[in-house]
Amino acid sequence: MMEGGSRLPLMKYGSVLSLFVVLLAIWFRSPQNTVLDDRLDTVLSSLLRAERKVGVNDARPRVAVGFGGCVDLIVDGVSFLNKIGLSHTDQPLHYDYLENAEQLAQSFAYFFAPGAAAERFMINETLFSELVDGARDLPGNRWSIGGNAPVMAGRMATEGCDVLLGGSFSTDFTEVLSQHITVAGKVIEEPDIHLILEYSSGSSWGTYTSRRANRYIIHSDAHNPYLDSLEEFAEKLEDFKPDLVVVGGLQMMDNFPFNTGEREAVLSRLADLLTSSSPQIGIHFEMASFVDENIVDDLLHHVIPHADSLGMNEQELPNLLSLLKGSNITVLSDPNPRVATVLDQMREVYRILNQRYQAASSGGATSGGKSKGKPLTRLHVHTLAFQAMIVTRGSQWKNTMSATAKASLTANRHVCGSNDIDLSKARLIMDDSFSVSHREGSQRIPLLESRPVSCWDEDDYQICVAPVLVCTDVYQTAGGGDNVSAAGLVLQI
Repeated sequence: MMEGGSRLPLMKYGSVLSLFVVLLAIWFRSPQNTVLDDRLDTVLSSLLRAERKVGVNDARPRVAVGFGGCVDLIVDGVSFLNKIGLSHTDQPLHYDYLENAEQLAQSFAYFFAPGAAAERFMINETLFSELVDGARDLPGNRWSIGGNAPVMAGRMATEGCDVLLGGSFSTDFTEVLSQHITVAGKVIEEPDIHLILEYSSGSSWGTYTSRRANRYIIHSDAHNPYLDSLEEFAEKLEDFKPDLVVVGGLQMMDNFPFNTGEREAVLSRLADLLTSSSPQIGIHFEMASFVDENIVDDLLHHVIPHADSLGMNEQELPNLLSLLKGSNITVLSDPNPRVATVLDQMREVYRILNQRYQAASSGGATSGGKSKGKPLTRLHVHTLAFQAMIVTRGSQWKNTMSATAKASLTANRHVCGSNDIDLSKARLIMDDSFSVSHREGSQRIPLLESRPVSCWDEDDYQICVAPVLVCTDVYQTAGGGDNVSAAGLVLQI
């Protein structure tokens, strides 16, 4: 009895002491941390207010999205490589496609250290199957709907759109899609699997440490490169009467071993579909990771001229610009570019593509009365630190400021895996102010917490830039660009 009684006062004093320590910690809390917390809170509430300025109409926008899809098998990249016994390499190298495990290690190392997203076709189907089997047994793995088109379709359905999705899927795949998504395509028994090697900022693999969170994707697709849902998609498109057509997933063609002329024939059929659609229907093309210059040349001929909207990340923007200027593909670019750098590159892409459109238009219509294409009126670049949009004034695209804010918020929501943004798992890495260009005498714009989306007019377009509340507790980076791009489009249809 005495022993128990003596323990009670000690517990009481212990509780009082614990409370005192907590209060002391709050009292002496760093003023700098308090200021940072207040700043993040103001930026978040301001972005939410900008997002809510406009909403999706009661009549759900109708969006047709193609092509293809897959099942993503998502694993921690470093844990996976260690599990299969793939040692880190002293030779980080770039490969257009993968044939063996050594090339996988060298290619992964090439992109892992800078933290750049990459996607590579594995020509060795046996090795790919072995990798998938190894990933299936890895603790903590996850399965998810994958592919540009299904991911963008899913986000748009969530945000209030009715969607026509072009792709060949298994019945198990279609059963988990939103009720607001209608599939146009063949039924297949087994979907293609993509292996997603995710890694966090600061992850280590041998002597390498990643500068930022990202993913390395491996696939060995059999269906998606052929756009085998194109015919069914085209048949349903007319009755669906879309407000917007979105094209993505074409990177599945990159380095795929087509027979001679096959790829160009597929893209030619896609071009026919795009040119036959009403000029009033917006067409958005979502770029991706391309390393084969020939396919990008084909896209510049068959696809990009027919799109009035383009979406891409900080790797794909300089890649496209380099080819437009007659240079080679840039395999690896700065994964954390400055705002001025991105805006200057966006202006050049906008200028060059519209000059090409004007030159083509001056020659009149093509034989058969088909259109020469469309002017580029919308360009969205999504980076880790910020979102940037160029939209032609007077074009069909509306609500640019709100769309940029929504894209920014969606980046955090997707990567953190939660619709509710937790500021304890977020930080700003965009500069406190940014120059609008590297040109001498260019204006600097401060990041105002109460008005974080900066918009201004230039030439015939408006530019909007918004900071991203970068997620520090990463759930998934794969599909980030597709979610961000789709969310931005929803408010602009």
